[in-house]
Amino acid sequence: MNASSYVTAIHRKGLSIYDSIEVGDPNLWIPAAELEELLHNGLSGTSVKGLPIRTRSKRVKEKVCKTLGYQVPTSFKKEQPRFPGQQFDVYVQKSNNLQIWNEQVAPSRRYVVVNVSQEDVIDNVRVVTGETLAELDTTGTLTGKYQARLDMGEQDGELISQNDTAQLVPLLEEARNPAIFEAQPTDYAEVGSLLPIKAIFDRLEPLIGASFLDPGFDQERNRGTELHRRICNALGYNSYQDDGRFPDIVHQLLEVKLQTSPTIDLGVALPNNTDPLDIPKIRDVQPRYRDVRYAIFYGSTSGDEVTLSHLYVTTGKDFFSRFNQFGGKELNQKIQIHLPDDFFD
Repeated sequence: MNASSYVTAIHRKGLSIYDSIEVGDPNLWIPAAELEELLHNGLSGTSVKGLPIRTRSKRVKEKVCKTLGYQVPTSFKKEQPRFPGQQFDVYVQKSNNLQIWNEQVAPSRRYVVVNVSQEDVIDNVRVVTGETLAELDTTGTLTGKYQARLDMGEQDGELISQNDTAQLVPLLEEARNPAIFEAQPTDYAEVGSLLPIKAIFDRLEPLIGASFLDPGFDQERNRGTELHRRICNALGYNSYQDDGRFPDIVHQLLEVKLQTSPTIDLGVALPNNTDPLDIPKIRDVQPRYRDVRYAIFYGSTSGDEVTLSHLYVTTGKDFFSRFNQFGGKELNQKIQIHLPDDFFD
């Protein structure tokens, strides 16, 4: 479906923002990418000049309702999230300091971040999940972020999960295992092109021993980008694409991690979480976090080069059968996240 089709379907149904919609519903659930497209197009150019903060927030929420095909409610309930039907909150930002009060970041919730220019005009909208927000937290304020420890083991390459989850297995019976994919890595997963976990391992194992330039210890994101490029190529994609969403390679339900230390940062969602992913259903199956496949590379750095020495491939369901979890889970009363300068680019 194109983005406008969801708006038409919601309007025809006469739904309110409080009516529950099943995640992945092919007609009514708006995936994050399409939600961002609709809200960016619908809100950009809107002036909020001279409005007090609360009035500005209400005005933006009213505009969100109209943009998505919902009637504007007579009043907005103080629920979390504020738009429970589509499971998202709206934050109107004139600075890069995003503040979340009295609740922890929820991994599967969507966060609509609306940027207001110095002229008090909305000029951009981003939609991210709590998982993505957690990756932006460089201050350590998200004390609920999960971590695990990587113990190397004796093998250079470990296929931890011999099979995919029972939820995915029926979708893999028609796997065509193409050498080259016509789709993009950021396209939604589909029957026929979804590789079994063993095929993913077989395609990535030859990367063990590969080296690439190290951008520096404070450039983890760039390190991961180079690995991501090589993984896309090894899997059979003609190009590298990354839209910053979870999992990294949506077309294969594959999350990629590069480790140069034993501590694995997992964000705010445990790999074996049973919550649904914010993607459309594959046939009639709604993938969950636990169905995601993880490709974890361990590498050492000389300061000039990163050399990949180990590979671990597992489902989210089996993640903790191999890696030990640790870390705190306290709730902050107020969370402040400094959005990077290129957040709206």
